[in-house]
Amino acid sequence: MRSAIRTGALRGLPPSTTAPLHSGMKTARSCTPRRVSVPPASAFHSKSPDYSEAPAAAAKLPEAEPTPPPTPRDRITLADIKERRAKAGRLIAPTAASCNADMFKAPQTTGKPKAKRWDHLLTKESTLRAPCKLKQAAKNLNNPGLISLGGGLPCPEYFPISSLTLHIPNPPHFSETATLAGGTDATIGKYDASAAPTPTPTPNPNPETTTAAAPEYDLSIALNYGQATGSAQMTRFATEHVELLGAPPYADWGVCLTIGSTGALEQALRMLCDGPGRGDTLLTEEFSFSTALETAAPLRVGVVGVEMDGEGLVPEAMERVLDGWDVEARGGRAKPRVLYTVPSGQNPTGATQSVQRRGAIYEVARRHDVFILEDEPYYYLQMQEPGTEPPASVEAFLEGLIPTYLSMDVDGRVMRMDSFSKVVVPGSRMGWITASEQIVERFIRHAEVANQGPNGFSQVILHKLLDERWGHEGYFRWLMNLRMEYTKRRDAMSAACDEFLPKEVVSWQPPQAGMFQWLKVNYELHPSASTKSIMDIEEEIFNSCISKGVLVARGSWFRAEQDIPPSGLYLRATYAAATPENMREAIRRLGEAIRESYQL
Repeated sequence: MRSAIRTGALRGLPPSTTAPLHSGMKTARSCTPRRVSVPPASAFHSKSPDYSEAPAAAAKLPEAEPTPPPTPRDRITLADIKERRAKAGRLIAPTAASCNADMFKAPQTTGKPKAKRWDHLLTKESTLRAPCKLKQAAKNLNNPGLISLGGGLPCPEYFPISSLTLHIPNPPHFSETATLAGGTDATIGKYDASAAPTPTPTPNPNPETTTAAAPEYDLSIALNYGQATGSAQMTRFATEHVELLGAPPYADWGVCLTIGSTGALEQALRMLCDGPGRGDTLLTEEFSFSTALETAAPLRVGVVGVEMDGEGLVPEAMERVLDGWDVEARGGRAKPRVLYTVPSGQNPTGATQSVQRRGAIYEVARRHDVFILEDEPYYYLQMQEPGTEPPASVEAFLEGLIPTYLSMDVDGRVMRMDSFSKVVVPGSRMGWITASEQIVERFIRHAEVANQGPNGFSQVILHKLLDERWGHEGYFRWLMNLRMEYTKRRDAMSAACDEFLPKEVVSWQPPQAGMFQWLKVNYELHPSASTKSIMDIEEEIFNSCISKGVLVARGSWFRAEQDIPPSGLYLRATYAAATPENMREAIRRLGEAIRESYQL
């Protein structure tokens, strides 16, 4: 039986008391209901071990042990999820319930190796973070009959919201028109979960679409304080989603809900990179997400950009940077030990790493003991190949996706960041990370004293939509539909570029994923190239675009190393929001601005 609490701070404690989490939940080995482990009072005053002074062997593997070639992913199926939920029965997770991924994983993790430890990589700040005493104490709220006078959880009677009603699409009819004409109203009440009767544990033929009869989550739970991991209800959904996509090949992986990938990245950098103390440096693509660069800057983490091509980051270039690292020549900066990458539909270039490219980069990371931050907001926006039929099923859709770094991570050296921002609603400010148990535990310790997890409105709304009403299959069908919609938008922008941009000075490739079209403008052909810098000409074109009524992003905004001259002149355009008609007009105006600047 898996414990509900598996943090380093609680290892070695005496046996704990337990309280039920699932009604009628059975393990694979017994008929005993699965229970939440509750630590003794002494655990609330314990500290996480300080690993900063502990000697640790490098996590690097011998070069003679390459990553096995990609094989069909070790994925569970939608049928597996339905069967597991039917056996488990209704999830009972009240206010501030403690949870982790181990409570919801498939039993296939048994017998797999454990991830390597990263004691040598964690920063002093991270190792000093102790469990939050109040969060630990709240785990006792699961004890039957307990009357709490300990925590400052407000009484839900005084929450001024009694219910929320959503009007949502019915899969597979996702358009606004279809939703307005035939969508479904889904209501979330204040006491839905507590008022619902606990059913007799009998197999449910379709639990993902019938749980509305016995809600597991309500406003009294969601709008109160909770654990920094996020709710058990959405932790279950995220855990199952990881397994459906392809879980890591080691046993002790976990998830933690986040306030979005930007917040997750800031926490990760503070866990893994110590700029002022160790002189740590972050590797990333030579053009990288500008907000990620702006996150690293005030932490005084150095950033080094790695050469890119049409498939994104070039592994041979990454190897050259690491092999040739000279601490003195780099101003005292330590050899990079962390890579931040956006593998699919990279922002800003739109490049997508093939499975072979990801495997090669992962091998370089293993040889040089580099930890990988895999940021994948655009993963499901992998475009339909021209002339091919859309996948006929969810299984075909999943099989057609490029395998993730996480699914090939034999070491536990990847932390993947998923987000609902680009594929559901950005205002949810919600996502999750997946990583080894050690990394997730340190991430939770940080979240406990920073954001305390994602907000309750987002969690309960997304649970109602994705878990209770759509289920995993409905969510994947939404993603399949979204991919086709963005493919149409990409094609509309590509057609406009073909029609209006001067090909004698502008070149581009239609992206295979994501939301961005990257345009290379040949600086050397500009009539003032001998007297004006790349930055000057870029600014001239940008200002001309603004005056003509079109906004594009300047490529220089995304340079990883702002203190060196740019390698070329680039512009980024997005096809995410404008209508096809407006996109066509915007590209026409952009083409006019470039022609005027180049005197064409």
